Order: sequence, then structure tokens, then C-alpha cells
Amino acid sequence: MATALDKPTTTVERTATAPTRKGLRSHWHLYAAISPFYLLFLGFGLIPVGFSLYVSFHRWDGLGTMEWAGLSQYHYLLGDSGFWSSVGNTVLIWALATFPMIFLAMVSAVLLNSAVRFKNVYRFAYFLPNVTSVVAIAIVFGSVFSTNFGLMNALLRAVGLDQVAWLNTPWGIKVAVATLMTWQWTGYNAIIFLAGLQTIPGELYEAARMDGAGPVQTFFRITLPMMRPVLLFVLVVSTVTGLQSFSEPQVLLQTSANDSTFSGGPGHAGRTMVLYFFQQTFDNNDFGYGAAVAWGIFLVVVLFSIINWRLLQRRGEE
Repeated sequence: MATALDKPTTTVERTATAPTRKGLRSHWHLYAAISPFYLLFLGFGLIPVGFSLYVSFHRWDGLGTMEWAGLSQYHYLLGDSGFWSSVGNTVLIWALATFPMIFLAMVSAVLLNSAVRFKNVYRFAYFLPNVTSVVAIAIVFGSVFSTNFGLMNALLRAVGLDQVAWLNTPWGIKVAVATLMTWQWTGYNAIIFLAGLQTIPGELYEAARMDGAGPVQTFFRITLPMMRPVLLFVLVVSTVTGLQSFSEPQVLLQTSANDSTFSGGPGHAGRTMVLYFFQQTFDNNDFGYGAAVAWGIFLVVVLFSIINWRLLQRRGEE
């Protein structure tokens, strides 16, 4: 008598239980097509990151033998006044640049969204600073904020005010670097805000106008709530990029640096976290401590990104 165990396997059952290895072999060309990205990411992404973590636990000058240091590099980092001074400089420059930049980008996006003629020309003009070389921008702004012949001091003298040594005073340096970053990123974020504005249904604005709402009420009651996801994206990206500023202060302040191109100007007022990392790694040839500084920068950036995310999310829930 036949039993269930003797029942022949059907074609459907054989297909369902076929080994997945056959599927992998049949699609090998697809995996080969996408493999360059993962190989490059492994070679230039994951492996260097893992190696930097390994180096941070050693004393190494980049050429000689590594000496195990354990957590001593991180213990020294916690008490390093130079590192925390660079953190304070970076946060101040980031705040001076990011909040005016977001305001100007939002206003620009609203104006671009309401413009009828030459929209593409305006978009190109706003996006141009972002694709311009940072070195070229910094050189131009170095002339603008020059003490004796700069445009800013010329404007101050024109209205009867005393000139300011922008690139030789602590707050002047921070304002100059922040202004450069604001000019560089306002147009880029305006384009992102513009894309978000164009997703808001026009019926909402028509209904608001029929209810007697003015432009200001419409902006705060409709535009801002609908733009919160885009605003969150811009704020997080601006935090990540702003806290890793390097080229702007390095090129802008290199002419006034006393002992290093990474010193951040007089009194190290413009020395950001990344500049401090380069100074420790390449000026002092301390690759172990430089790796520890890099991981400290990573933790600071993650912390500020989480704080900004949570604050904006909480305001959205309220």
C-alpha cells in the first residue's frame, strides 16, 4: 500500500525546494555588474575606517613601528584643551552660518516658487556658488574681508564706522568663515526647498485665501508644516557638512597663520575640528592621536545630528 512518503514530487514542489545556489549562479552577471561599487567601498571606505580605529589605539608616526597605547589616546583627548577649543570654534561657526543660511534659503525658495519668468536662470544663479571651487571662493572672500583694502571695511568707512580687522580678531574670523559658508550653501539649499515647495498642493493655498488668510499666515500655517521633512533633511545635512568644515577656514586664514596652515589664524580662532585633526596628524606626525581625534569628530557630529533631529521632530509633534 502506497504511503504519503511514496508520493512522487511534483514540478511545483521541486521548484519551490530547489537550492538557491542555482539562482545565484544564473544571475552572476548582475552581481558582477554591481560589484565594483562594493569593492571600491570596501577598499576605500570600510577598510580605512577600520584601520583608523585600529591606529587610534596605538602610537605611530606614520613610518615607524606601532606602539600599543590602549585607551590612553582617548583619555588624553578628553582633557585636551586644544581639541575642545576647536569644538567650540566649529560649533560657533556652524551656528553663525547655518541658521542665517536656512532662513535665506527658505526666503529665496519662496521667491523662486512665485516667480513666473526666467525660473531656470534664477535656479542656475543660486546653485552656482555650490559648484564653484571652494579655494577660489575663499581667496575672493579673503580680499573682501581684508583689513586695509577689503570691501567690508570700505562699506563700514562709507557709513562712518571704524574698520574691523576681520581676519585678525576672534569674532571677525568666525564671522568671515561663517559668511563664506552661508554664501556657498544658501543657493544649494534653496533649490532643495524649492523642490519641497512644489510638492505642496495648490488647493491648500486657494482654500487659505478663500478663508481670508494673508501671506504670513499662509507661510506659517501651511508652508512651514508641510516643509518640515525637507527642513529636517536640510538641517541634518547642514550639520554634518558644517561641523566638518576644513577648506573654508584653511584657505581663508592661511595668510594670517602664525605657525601652520592648519592653525586657524591668530589665537587659533578659526581652527575647526578637522583643522585640528590635520594639525595633529600631519604637522605633529602623530597618526595615532590624529585617528583618535577623527573618531572624536565623528561622535560630535553624530551627537549634534541626533539633537537637531530630535528637536525638530518634537516641535513637529507639538
